[in-house]
Amino acid sequence: MQISITLKGFAAMQVTQPQHPNPSCAQVLMHLLRQYQVDTVFGIPGVHTIELYRGLPGSGLIHITPRHEQGAAFMADGYARASGKPGVCFLITGPGVTNAATAMAQAFSDSIPMLVISAVNRREDLGTGRGRLHELPHQQDVTRGFCVWQHSLTCAEQLPEVLARAFQVMHAPRPGPVHIEIPIDLFPAPMQKPLADYRAVKPATLPAAPADTIATAARWLAEAKSPVILLGGGAQAAGKEVTALAEQLAAPVFLSLAAKGIVDERHPLCGGANLSFTNVRERVEIADVVLAVATELAETDRNLVRENYHFNGKLIRVDLDPAQLVCNANPDLAICADAKATLGQLVDALPAANSERQRHTAAEVEDLLRGCRSEWWPGSEGRFPWVRALREALPENGILVSDSTQLAYNTNHALGLYQPRSHITCTTGYGTLGFALPAAIGAALASKRPVVGLIGDGGIMFTLGELAAAVEQRLPLPILVWNNSGYGEIRDFMDQAAVAREGVNLRAPDFVALARAFGADGCRIDKPEQLGPAVAEAFARQGPTLIEITAPA
Repeated sequence: MQISITLKGFAAMQVTQPQHPNPSCAQVLMHLLRQYQVDTVFGIPGVHTIELYRGLPGSGLIHITPRHEQGAAFMADGYARASGKPGVCFLITGPGVTNAATAMAQAFSDSIPMLVISAVNRREDLGTGRGRLHELPHQQDVTRGFCVWQHSLTCAEQLPEVLARAFQVMHAPRPGPVHIEIPIDLFPAPMQKPLADYRAVKPATLPAAPADTIATAARWLAEAKSPVILLGGGAQAAGKEVTALAEQLAAPVFLSLAAKGIVDERHPLCGGANLSFTNVRERVEIADVVLAVATELAETDRNLVRENYHFNGKLIRVDLDPAQLVCNANPDLAICADAKATLGQLVDALPAANSERQRHTAAEVEDLLRGCRSEWWPGSEGRFPWVRALREALPENGILVSDSTQLAYNTNHALGLYQPRSHITCTTGYGTLGFALPAAIGAALASKRPVVGLIGDGGIMFTLGELAAAVEQRLPLPILVWNNSGYGEIRDFMDQAAVAREGVNLRAPDFVALARAFGADGCRIDKPEQLGPAVAEAFARQGPTLIEITAPA
């Protein structure tokens, strides 16, 4: 007797699971993610994650489907930077993990909390080399170099503890991607307790500085004649405190690129993200006390100026990560504590500066900024009208998400931002291309603030397919494409080094036509005065708009 099974019947056999009184591992995972205040996850379902997705309906989680796993992780990155909460990805075994690797490494470089939940082959198949679908021997070895913590589940009951550890690790002292892989046979595994019995664990309280350490730092700062504050991206929550401290000390504040907007760049004591320019470096080096808060003091903080400062005065460093307190420069006083709490303690310990001293420092900062402008203008004159036009087009509470492209290198310095979490960029650190489009989607989903993406004609080709996800979500998202007909920055470097231009002059597609093919709107502009109306119209739409900018020759 011959037995035949239809494909439809076979599929049903594959996904039908016996009913259990208690929830499955996948259901508890979704429930606990909501307990940890996760509301959005990014992922592409695959044959190995079918049972994972069984837990999604009714969980309260919003699922966003990108068109590539690299886009999923970039979206999670942008979501995390805009919201301050971890971004979450669901990945399939093997190629899902390797596709997301570049974006995970970008998040690791910039200390962005990201939870990556991936499938892995059944427990009985691990390490056997049987040629199973999506099999990747030693999958966690792939992500080990750019994760702050990893775990491979070996039984379903480990899940609550593993998630608790993951969220603690992403909370402090130095966040980054966490990778949890779950064998596909564990997704449907029944748990031992009802769903309501599973609860999140509250994050640990971040440490404050000891009173005697604060007293020493306060004394040094009070006695300083020319103090300086250097602020890094780890101080996102401390904008109010650092502004108050700068006013009390009458001290200029200079920002790393990751810190843009933490202090309103219109503030008269804010010198912006100009640490790469000669006169600002000189000002840091003559300071009798430098307070460096949540910054690596790395070349990426100085926009790729390799040589570090010569700290001729006392250096006070504040960071939650003890390793960072001695990275790139040894401090005279190291404070291993939360930036917001420490700055608040210093505000309470210091008297207010007199108004005359504040006016003097404000005049000094304005003079420094004039010097910066004279240094950054040569060779960039054609781009600065576009920077001014973008500043006028971007609402005061707007978020700029930028990629590695020529115009973004100018906005890093010349475009002021006014609120924390306003500057999401990959232009330094790991510096991967293709970041801005998916990261802007993640930021727009995370925040009610207006978001503008800025990317080059070369970079957008890495992740162009994510326009489809923005269309599906009906995001009023302007994406500015700086079209300089190739990899313009590398072309300039080749010219400076007297290297023949190879591989940098690219044929670009019709971006406006492509945008419309995706269901987005599109337009092409070539004058700075056209940018404001184009961005305003894009914000008024229910869907993304690709605005192609013909770069000046």
